[in-house]
Amino acid sequence: MSQEHSLSPPQRGAVLQQWQPEDPAFWQQYGKHIARRNLWISVFCLMLSFCVWMLFSAVAVNLNRVGFHFTTEQLFLLTALPAVSGALLRVPYSFVIPLVGGRRWNAFSTAILLVPCLWLGFAVQDPRTSFATFVVIALLCGFAGANFASSMGNISFFFPRAKQGSALGINGGLGNLGVSVMQFFAPLAISVAIFGLMSDGVQVDGEPLWLENAAWIWVPLLTVATLAAWFGMNDLAAAKSSLREQLTVLRRPHLWIMAVLYLATFGSFIGFSAGFAMLSKTQFPEVVILRYAFFGPFLGALARSVGGMLSDRFGGVRVTLLNFIVMALFTALLFLTLPGEGQGSFIAFYVVFMVLFINAGLGSGSTFQMIAAIFRRQTYERIKSDGGSDEKAQREAVTETSAALGFISAIGALGGFFIPQTFGLSLSVSGTPAGAMQVFLAFYLICVAITWWVYGRKKAD
Repeated sequence: MSQEHSLSPPQRGAVLQQWQPEDPAFWQQYGKHIARRNLWISVFCLMLSFCVWMLFSAVAVNLNRVGFHFTTEQLFLLTALPAVSGALLRVPYSFVIPLVGGRRWNAFSTAILLVPCLWLGFAVQDPRTSFATFVVIALLCGFAGANFASSMGNISFFFPRAKQGSALGINGGLGNLGVSVMQFFAPLAISVAIFGLMSDGVQVDGEPLWLENAAWIWVPLLTVATLAAWFGMNDLAAAKSSLREQLTVLRRPHLWIMAVLYLATFGSFIGFSAGFAMLSKTQFPEVVILRYAFFGPFLGALARSVGGMLSDRFGGVRVTLLNFIVMALFTALLFLTLPGEGQGSFIAFYVVFMVLFINAGLGSGSTFQMIAAIFRRQTYERIKSDGGSDEKAQREAVTETSAALGFISAIGALGGFFIPQTFGLSLSVSGTPAGAMQVFLAFYLICVAITWWVYGRKKAD
């Protein structure tokens, strides 16, 4: 590659015809500035997506307080449905960026989140709204959860291999902050007449409650994010590929191995986020857990960025392996904190769970760095060994990595459904969450073995 070619500036406009992040000169002079701009807009959009994805965690617990008469089982279903639809939708979202472009898709996928937010705000004001209507709105909130797959895949195109862990960790970690942002701000918003001209609120225990605010406060921010994505982000011509080219990733054994590891990390993060407050209430009913519940998702989201950075420095395999060992250890310690023959300790229970949240976040960042490193290297080497050009090898490596990141994220999102359901099943069968914790402990130990055997030992590929 000539020096003149490597230093050619990208053409101005929404679509960048040339993108060479692996060229050090191009990256330093042009690439990193464009990549960072796209990254921070992506972070903003993704954070709002997580807020919308978690809407029903704040709304469902208050529905009966404002005049609805849903059963406990129906309310739990409403909180679980966004996780299910979000996980399923992540599969098609995994492949969409190379088909339509990152700028176009980020703008569109952010704008459509206005639909469930606006609809939910009106629905909660009418006690005659049917349960089926809320089911549809909850499923639409799953579109927000699916945005993670396309967002991470898109950002992977912009950064060189050496920066993958940090970039994906920042995008995913700060995006994940939407979970704690929602859990912190929604309870505050519903106590204030922010949209007084559009609603009168409902008197609950002598105080007004504006439940619609939990959904409507995100509408102005989603509008700003949509405009920022459309006017501030870029499409990469080099990232274009057909669906058939991307689907070849499903034949790679590492896709399924890494999907298991990511289910154990991000699946734990989103599953604990959904189920921690409920579990705490069953074990320590005297504690007002809603005052403290948002700290876990907050710490886990910040830890994700750290996990990506540590992986860039020390290697994703080392960080992931240590992470699973710690998660297994603290899951075992959790048994000692529960009420039983002894009195139990909420402080110990809370501290142990905070460590689990942190390590679930760290592991989410380190496993994503592993995915990017594994698929970029192996795809590049495979194309080169078949006689392909360096340009073709680079392009297909980035495309296959993006598809793998998105598809694996779909598997990980299922943790948001299975972990709360496993806790609920264990409580209904035995009256204690110990059975669920035994399952999680066994799973983490299996992940320790998989990480070491496939990637960590000296003879590993």
